[in-house]
Amino acid sequence: MLIDNHNRKINYLRLAVTDRCNLRCHYCMPSEGIKFAKNKNLLSIDELKLLANTMVDQGIDKIRITGGEPFVRKDLMELLRYLSSLKGIKELSMTTNATLIGPHIHELKALGITNINLSLDAINRDTFEKITRRDQYDTVFGNLMTMIEEGFNLRINFIVLDNQNVQDVIPILKLQEHYPVSVRFLEEMPFNGGSKNFETITWNYKKILDYIKSHYPDLEKLESPKTSTSINYKIPGHTGTFGIIPSFSRTFCGSCNRLRITATGDVITCLYGKPKMNVRDILRGENPEMHLRTSIEKVIGQRAKTGFDAQREHQGVFENSMTSIGG
Repeated sequence: MLIDNHNRKINYLRLAVTDRCNLRCHYCMPSEGIKFAKNKNLLSIDELKLLANTMVDQGIDKIRITGGEPFVRKDLMELLRYLSSLKGIKELSMTTNATLIGPHIHELKALGITNINLSLDAINRDTFEKITRRDQYDTVFGNLMTMIEEGFNLRINFIVLDNQNVQDVIPILKLQEHYPVSVRFLEEMPFNGGSKNFETITWNYKKILDYIKSHYPDLEKLESPKTSTSINYKIPGHTGTFGIIPSFSRTFCGSCNRLRITATGDVITCLYGKPKMNVRDILRGENPEMHLRTSIEKVIGQRAKTGFDAQREHQGVFENSMTSIGG
């Protein structure tokens, strides 16, 4: 079991399999993209298997596969088949933009990988194309509806961007009105590949909630697990739910149970801090399991208490992209 220096149990691993993405959402990276990692620096499927197996032995029982866009990686399904059979994992989930998931939906369901976070910042076609800089609207919404029909547990993540997609906030709630999905609104985060500088945001979680309340005044707050990053609500008469994630305000730090490992092997003990070590050379060296265990235990014992404490390591605005740190 992994216990950090603030007595928080770490049982949740966000494991990135690539830093590449086929969209160019401008809050995430510049239009020309970022300097992606060379293939030789990415963890191989065998290395990802070994890493996951060792982490499960240390008490990780929840793994989320992230990117970039995970399905950009052609050998992803080999890893997912392995993880789905790994004893000790209670929950295996994914974050995706749903552009490439279509051919794999039925196998994912057969493997039991039905907990999907879908990054979707618009319900309107024009808004979608302006934000993503790509023409993938029909593909994304087609795959979304297929996953709903197949009974997937879908959480739709919508980052609220001032003067860009606020007009889509209320319309996208129609999804949870009619379908058993959760629409989650996130505060904008300072990970954009250097494409924007900001010290504050207009749409914090309180303003988002007040805006939704102005349209749905009778909503009710739901009880959520202690480790939940979202504050969750139910609108009477609606099939699904919605939530708000205070990702800029960071009210959830006190119960953080997450560890991130990037596609190149960087270990990030706090989303807002710098990498604490890299496991790639360990995985490619002798006795990788033993060295990995001791190294992970060491960095877990040196975690920042909050995201604000961790951010001081950057001494200013983040210059990295969300796609390079695993979401």
